[in-house]
Amino acid sequence: MNTLKIYFAGSIRGGRVDAELYNRLIRYLKKHCDVLTEHVGAKDLSLVEQGRKRDALIYNQDTAWLRESDILIAECTCPSLGIGYELAYAERFGIPCHIFYDKTKTELSAMLTGDSYYNIHPYKNENEIYPIIDAIFKSCI
Repeated sequence: MNTLKIYFAGSIRGGRVDAELYNRLIRYLKKHCDVLTEHVGAKDLSLVEQGRKRDALIYNQDTAWLRESDILIAECTCPSLGIGYELAYAERFGIPCHIFYDKTKTELSAMLTGDSYYNIHPYKNENEIYPIIDAIFKSCI
């Protein structure tokens, strides 16, 4: 059996307040699968605008990874236009999407909660996330 490929989505230009959480989630995911977007959890990820040419390279790489992925897992506590785009792109290609967010810190957009395509997992503390991830993997076996 091939290893599952996960596209992990987390805020980059929208804000890096949850970068350490992304890092922990990615490390956990890597125990079960390949994470195509491991860099999202990097603490030293550069937020410097690098110009349209660099942005086009990022877009092309990320959409290629999305098309290659089996599942998209998004941590959406920090709002991000990029994550919203990635979710819509994944839906367009029929990639299952799981959205996590800390319900004590934010409320998701109605554009996500109103779309029955998305599997939405609100949580109050990080420890609630891991059993849900385990259940996602079990459902893929």
